[in-house]
Amino acid sequence: MAKQKRKIQKNQSILWIGIIGILLIVLVGVTLASQSSSQTLPNEITVDEAYQKYQEGAFVLDVRTQEEWDEYHAPNTTLITLDQLPNRVNEVPQDQEIVVICRSGNRSQVGRDILRDAGFDQVTSTAGGLKAWSAAGYPIEGTRP
Repeated sequence: MAKQKRKIQKNQSILWIGIIGILLIVLVGVTLASQSSSQTLPNEITVDEAYQKYQEGAFVLDVRTQEEWDEYHAPNTTLITLDQLPNRVNEVPQDQEIVVICRSGNRSQVGRDILRDAGFDQVTSTAGGLKAWSAAGYPIEGTRP
């Protein structure tokens, strides 16, 4: 009788350990999924969304040429030309959202992908680029396109 009681207690202990293990696995999975989804930005955002992120302090990276930048650019943004970006990713902060912008939205997609390949997950591209930015009346330094 005592032997059978010990066997039942042992089986119950094993069952509880298994249940706790499964709960821990589920909890870790849910936590990782929520962290991942909250950090990853969409591939592309509208110019209005980009301007909102700009106002909220996102790092805005212009990947156009120096000549294009000199002609006009959004204030308080950073220029790293697309051809230089692979060698200068260390100049881009990893602890904040990054909005990549160019003239019309094509090069910014390439810049976004370069940064994602380098391990950045809080990065997105601006649809329509600075042409759409300017057309929406958002701030520009230099001659409007």
